[in-house]
Amino acid sequence: MINWDFDPVLFSIGIFEVRYYGLIYVVGFLILFFYLDYKRRKQKLELSKDQIYDLIFYLIIGLILGSRLFEVLFWNPGYYFNNLSDIIALWKGGMSFHGGLIGTIIAGYLFSKKNKISLAKLADLTIIPATLALALGRIGNLLNSEIYGTITNVSWCFNFSNVDGCRHPYQIYMFLGLLFSFFILLKLSKKEHKEGFIFWMGILLFGIFRFILDFFREDVRYLGLSLGQYFSIPLILISIYILFKYYEKEI
Repeated sequence: MINWDFDPVLFSIGIFEVRYYGLIYVVGFLILFFYLDYKRRKQKLELSKDQIYDLIFYLIIGLILGSRLFEVLFWNPGYYFNNLSDIIALWKGGMSFHGGLIGTIIAGYLFSKKNKISLAKLADLTIIPATLALALGRIGNLLNSEIYGTITNVSWCFNFSNVDGCRHPYQIYMFLGLLFSFFILLKLSKKEHKEGFIFWMGILLFGIFRFILDFFREDVRYLGLSLGQYFSIPLILISIYILFKYYEKEI
């Protein structure tokens, strides 16, 4: 049993706060930038450094708008509609992966169309550092004491402040699942594949881990499944269909 009462604020100056959660997002985008810039220098990405800066900007906007929109509309509409000012309080957490995925795909599409670069190739390159960044984001959830697991009596359960019962450390489970996915994708990237293959493998891995591990997450259930699991089912089915239809020789 682990008693968890971590202060999510790194430091504050007056009303201004810097939280570990926000810092982790900054680190995530830095990882993405340095990875893409490395690929540019290795001539694996036909973009200039300025274009990479533009791409990061597009992805940040897509991530924030998409993930927050899903969080407000699907996950906690009652809370946010009664606390409108908290909709923009991103530092408090509450970023939906599924919404962020849709937002970043739209942003990537707009960027690729504007810069005349293959969206599939861009997706292959971004999914790898993005998966690592998502893993770090789950550590941010732990530091924020949010998205905790179901009540359990396992020896490694966490006692969170103001939360009844000892809980599965769902955040750590997802961190490990995403970290495993990252290493799988990194290994796949060592060989040449048809454009888009690595991206769809990443989506499949995330969908599978999210569906399985969400059984350990404290969520409202509808016919035995959580909202996150229902959102993950299309990811699994679509990625399997696309992989077998367009990438059968790669599997």
